[in-house]
Amino acid sequence: MNRLVVAISSSALFDLTLSDQVYREEGVASYARYQIAHEEDPLAPGDAFELVRKLLGINALLQQKERVEVILLSRNTADTGLRVFKSIEHYDLPIRRAAFTGGGSPYKYMKPFGCQLFLSTHRQDVIDALEEGIAAASIIAGPAVESSSEELRFAFDGDAVLFSDESERVYQEHGLDGFMAAEQGLANEPLIGGPFKPFLAALHTLQQEFGGRDCPIRTALVTARSAPAHERVIKTLRSWGIRLNESLFLGGLQKSEFLAAYRADVFFDDQAEHCRLAGEVVATGHVPNGVINE
Repeated sequence: MNRLVVAISSSALFDLTLSDQVYREEGVASYARYQIAHEEDPLAPGDAFELVRKLLGINALLQQKERVEVILLSRNTADTGLRVFKSIEHYDLPIRRAAFTGGGSPYKYMKPFGCQLFLSTHRQDVIDALEEGIAAASIIAGPAVESSSEELRFAFDGDAVLFSDESERVYQEHGLDGFMAAEQGLANEPLIGGPFKPFLAALHTLQQEFGGRDCPIRTALVTARSAPAHERVIKTLRSWGIRLNESLFLGGLQKSEFLAAYRADVFFDDQAEHCRLAGEVVATGHVPNGVINE
C-alpha cells in the first residue's frame, strides 16, 4: 500500500529555542548535558506541530489504515534526541521511525524512507533535499493559533513550487508583458512539474480514498498569475490528472488576506518576502528553489 511519508526535523516539530541557545552560547557538551537533564520535560509544540498532528489524524479517519506516516529526521544524536522522543510520546503522536545523524545532514536518508515532503528549520538541509528531488521547505513561524478544525488545508504557490521556474525566468528577463505573451503562446503546452508536484499528486491520491465522504484534506493554488496566464496552469493540472479544491489567481495582490480567508494550515512559496508576509497569518514554508533563490 502506498503511503504519504512526511519527514520533519525536531526543531520544526518542537520549540527548541532554549536548547539552541545553550548550543550557541555554551557548545555541544553543554547542550548534551542540558537535554539529558531536561529529558523528562516535554518540549513545547513547534511551528509544524499542528500540521503533523492533523496529518497523523487522517489514519484514524481511514479506519486505521496507515496511509500517512511522519518520520523524525534529527541532527541530534540518539542520546540527546531521547528528549524529543519522550516529547512525541507525551503528545501521543504515532511517530515510530527516526534517524539521528549526530550533526550530519539527514537528506541521505529521505529516499530510503520514501519521503515525499521534508519540513525543517535548517536551510541547507532543505536545499539538499530539493536537490535530491524531494519537496522540502524551511518552516517559518506562523501565529500561535490552535486550529478548531480537523480539516487540513494546504496552499501552494505555482511557479518554482508546483511548477518549474521556466515561466518565472521569462518574467525576470522580459517583464510582465513578455511573460503574458509567452504564456498565451504556450497555453496548450503543459508546464514542467516543480518540486512539489509529486507531493501534490500524493495528496490527490489520498483525497480519492475518501470517495463520496467528506474529505479532511483541501488543496489550493494561490498564485500571483492572472488572466490570460491562468489558462496554461489550468491545462497543466488537467494534463496531470490533478484537481485542486480552490485556485486563486491574484494578479499580484498580496496573498496574506486570501490565505487567512482560506484558513490555510500551511502555505508553500519560493519567494522569501511572500513567505515573510504570509507568515503573519499562517504557518509558511519557504521553498528555496528556482531563479529567485539563485
